[in-house]
Order: sequence, then C-alpha cells, then structure tokens
Amino acid sequence: MKGKDPAKVIKEALGKVLVYYYPLAGRLIEGDNRKLMVDCTGEGVLFIEADADTTLENLGDSIQPMCPCYEELLYDVPASEGILGSPLILIQVTRLMCGGFIFALRLNHTMSDGPGVVQFINAISEMAQGLSVPSLLPIWQRELLNARKPPRITRIHHEYEEVTNTKGTLMAMDENNLVHRSFFFGLKEIRALRNRLPASLGACSTFEVLIAYVWRCRTIAFAVDPDEVVRISCLINMRGKRGFDLPPGYYGNAFVYPASITKAGMLCKNPLEYAIRLLKKAKAEMSQEYMKSVADLMVIKGRPSFTQPGNYLISDLTHAGFGEVDFGWGKPVYGGVARALSNISFCMRFRNSKGEEGNVIPICLPPPVMERFEQELKRMTKEAEPVRLITSKL
Repeated sequence: MKGKDPAKVIKEALGKVLVYYYPLAGRLIEGDNRKLMVDCTGEGVLFIEADADTTLENLGDSIQPMCPCYEELLYDVPASEGILGSPLILIQVTRLMCGGFIFALRLNHTMSDGPGVVQFINAISEMAQGLSVPSLLPIWQRELLNARKPPRITRIHHEYEEVTNTKGTLMAMDENNLVHRSFFFGLKEIRALRNRLPASLGACSTFEVLIAYVWRCRTIAFAVDPDEVVRISCLINMRGKRGFDLPPGYYGNAFVYPASITKAGMLCKNPLEYAIRLLKKAKAEMSQEYMKSVADLMVIKGRPSFTQPGNYLISDLTHAGFGEVDFGWGKPVYGGVARALSNISFCMRFRNSKGEEGNVIPICLPPPVMERFEQELKRMTKEAEPVRLITSKL
C-alpha cells in the first residue's frame, strides 16, 4: 500500500461495499407503535477526509478512549446525528504526518451491534485490498428475532423497569459536567483482584472480575443510599449460542442486557465475590425464551428505553475484532470504542506504550465522584501496582 492515499482507497472501497450493505445507505423511519424500519432510499453515507499535523508516536497512549482530539478525528456533521431521517453512518479518515492514519466511524446502533460493525468494516478492508465481493456476504433477515404472535412477556426484565429515584441518590448526572477517563488493568491489577476471591466461587472470566469491581467502586463513589436498588446490565450476544441459529453474515443487533440488581448497601459492604455471583446468576438465566420475551416486550410496551436511574451498562468488546481490522497497512495500534457515556462503559483489549497487554475501561463521572472512584480503585488493588490512570483533556 506504499504511496497510496488511505482516504481515497477506503472511500472507493466503501462505495463498493454499500452495494451489498445497501440498507446502510438508507434512512430510518418510524411506524406504528414506534417500530423502526429502513427506507432504502440510497441517499448514501457521510465520508470525511482530513489531515492532522501530528504523528502516531506523538499521540502515544492517548489513542484510546477518551482521545484528546476526538472531536477532530470524528467531526460531528451538523444535523446528522438523529435516529430518524439521518445518515446511518459517518466515516472519517485522518492522515497523519508519519504516514499512518486514523479510521473513525459513527454508526446508528439500531442497525448493528459490535460484531455486525466489525463485519461491515472487514468488508471495506477486503475491498480496499482488491476483493470484488466480500468473503462473508451480509444477511438481513431481521425477522429471525421478531416478536411472537401474539407477543407475551414470560421473564422478569429488571433492565426495563420504571424506577423512581425515591431518595435522590441514584446517580443523576449532567452530561455537560462529566470527567472522561480511562483505566488500564494489566496482569498485576487483575491478579490482585483475583486474590480477593475465594476458591469456592469457581472459575471467573477476567471480564466478570473487572466489571464487578468497577460496579462496586462506582456505587461506593456515588454514595448511594444503602436502601436504594442499583443494577448493572451486561450485554450478552446471542451469536453462536445454542438455540439461536443466526446465520453467518447476519449483521443486526443480536444482544440483550439483563440486569443484576441489589440494594446499594449490600453491594458496598459485601466482598467482591457478592457482585460476581449476581452477574453469574443473570448470565445463567439467559435462554432462547428470555430473548423472545425481550422481543415481545418491545412490541407490547412500544420499544421502551432501558432503565436509567441507578443502572450501569457495560459491554465486553475484547473479542469483537476491532483490533484485527487491516485495510492493507497492518493491524491498528488501537481498535475499539472512542468514548464512554454517562452510564455506559466498554471493556476493550489494549497494549500501552510500554508493551503491556491488558484491558482498558473508559468511565464518565462527575468530578467529585471520579475522585472517590479513583481512591476506591487504588484501595482495592493495593496488593499490586495502583491502577494506572490515563487522563485526556477535553
């Protein structure tokens, strides 16, 4: 790819890929009962090319959430961010002085989940390197996850409950007054946390340990009233799961986010294993029936939003494949989500400038809460090196 312009190459490849992913060139409209539909207008997507007066080396560890130059690397085109009637994709390719480049993408999340987005980006990378047809053809078939007729809610869905902030301590946040920071968890930090767990708990994934830890520290930092109910919703993807025969190439959303709930006092005063057991319990309840019940709930309640007061959503993207995308110039230094939201975080693989492999989790919190959160993180990992904080100025 030496001597080739990445913006030109990727733009041409994108045009070819949209022939196969033609719904992404349309616009969303809303039908009865807030049902979303794609109007395949062929209006296209937004593409931006830019140049930056910096190098990859200069950016260093800042190429991860929240990147200090985020707004320059993914320009928010005015009036383009709406759910209905707006472009479904915005892509920006920024050339760097060193010859490297940054590929940034914004997608309307109602169209695809993490694996679906990676499938689409991989198709662009294949076209960029000369293929005329994607190696994995896209499949729409959204009817595979339609509600039943008649729809019926057969499971308890704490993630969609209507909650009243009775004591006024359930993590109300002003989006304009939040600190964005990322926390890197290497082998030493993870080992320190695992040393706190009893053998009777059994095998635990690194993701389970980390999110239980972050949820507990976050709740302590907010000083939630001990009698308030708090919840954490972990996204669980149904791809490859028994009973969910989604064909290869399906690029729609295929996840649910069941909520684990408990009183704040119980979460804060009990050891880390208490939170992990709650997460494992919610995960064990996942089934084909649960997924169908969610689809039916969407129809019965008119596509409701998830519970927000006292709810923390987190998604495991360590295996999504963002870090494996190769447009022909090699794998990326970092591939993953660009930022967290007020009550939504992501867990991603990351290698820092020292060559250490680990996980990075971006967090958004009000300034005084962030300070308490950091203190609690350090207290919990005091057997090892402190959690390394990577601060990005906005």
